[in-house]
Amino acid sequence: MTGVSKDPLYTILRSKREVSRLQILVEIAEHQPAVRQQEVAAKLGVTPQAVSEYIREMVDEGMVAAHGRGRYSVTRSGIEWVIHNAEALETYARHIRKDIIQQVSIWTAIAAVDLREGEEVGVYMKDGWLYAGKEPQSAMGTVIQGVKAGEDVGVARLNGIIRHSEGTVYVCKVPRVQRGGSRKVRKERLRDLIAKSGVVAAVGLEAYIAVMTAGKKPDMFFGAREGVIEAAFHGIDCTIVIVDEEFTDFLKRLESVQLGYQIHDLVAS
Repeated sequence: MTGVSKDPLYTILRSKREVSRLQILVEIAEHQPAVRQQEVAAKLGVTPQAVSEYIREMVDEGMVAAHGRGRYSVTRSGIEWVIHNAEALETYARHIRKDIIQQVSIWTAIAAVDLREGEEVGVYMKDGWLYAGKEPQSAMGTVIQGVKAGEDVGVARLNGIIRHSEGTVYVCKVPRVQRGGSRKVRKERLRDLIAKSGVVAAVGLEAYIAVMTAGKKPDMFFGAREGVIEAAFHGIDCTIVIVDEEFTDFLKRLESVQLGYQIHDLVAS
């Protein structure tokens, strides 16, 4: 028990007094030499009298130097004490992030093959979906429950980075009905773009009919703008056919989320 009580992390976390001393030392270091005790007290949620008492104690201990009324500075001893405790807190925070949160975080993927509980798996993106398989990948984790191929699988203790690249959005402009609508669309060019896209979306009835007459039923119509963005973030190339009056606003939306796009004007001359 004695060894534990000397641990700076144990002392800081268990003692409100030590937490207050650490906070006050940090405030002094930040604002020295002119330290307004009332402002420190308000920030820490204690009384000015308490701050004054803490400072007097730390002056006596050689952690703070007094330079006249309201003027203080942190000594080398005080700085070393702050660093010692800050490093302990930083280590603890790192332990929480990397060891605790990572262990309790469960990622859901599609099982590429039959998997056993406790088996180490590689996690990767394919066609916009997250998969777990037996081949080593840049991100590795542990199966929490045995599953069959094609089922959803939980993966814990994920380490590494899941490799994937964002998709390209092919933005195709079509005219409103009063300017010709779907009848003024270059269908062959539209078919070429549809053929190389994993998702095809339409915004506006003119755009919907244009896609249909090009031989494809749109994958998205309602909520198409955000759906395309989500699909592209998952690595899927998308074609969105959009009426001209919505065109500019959608380009601004793509730029705001920093997705790559290509513009195609499908209006036939």
